Amino acid sequence: MKIKLLPFIAAGLLLACPPARADGTLEPPVPVRMVPPNYPFNLRRIGISGIVTVSCLIDEKGGVQDIRVVKTSNEQFSQPALDAVLKWKFKPANKGGVPVPLRINIPIQFNIKDD
Repeated sequence: MKIKLLPFIAAGLLLACPPARADGTLEPPVPVRMVPPNYPFNLRRIGISGIVTVSCLIDEKGGVQDIRVVKTSNEQFSQPALDAVLKWKFKPANKGGVPVPLRINIPIQFNIKDD
């Protein structure tokens, strides 16, 4: 299954914003290792797609902490999304050249066509 990421949202900013500048602008975390979620067999079998929005704290070392589901189109997608994102690794957020923790929302799309 391919991981299809919708735009990340962090502290109200798209994570696709420009890198940190000398003025201390926040550079958001960037995923460096992503593990795809396991598609629930029964949902794949009957052709159901969906999306889960996961909220997590990316710590100063790029690890995933304090993870939870914010929104889901089907509860059966929630645990596979959480399990996958817990295995992700990030280049941490950076402010003025210093790694900082940052809470982000990650939308994970389960699309039967991508499987």
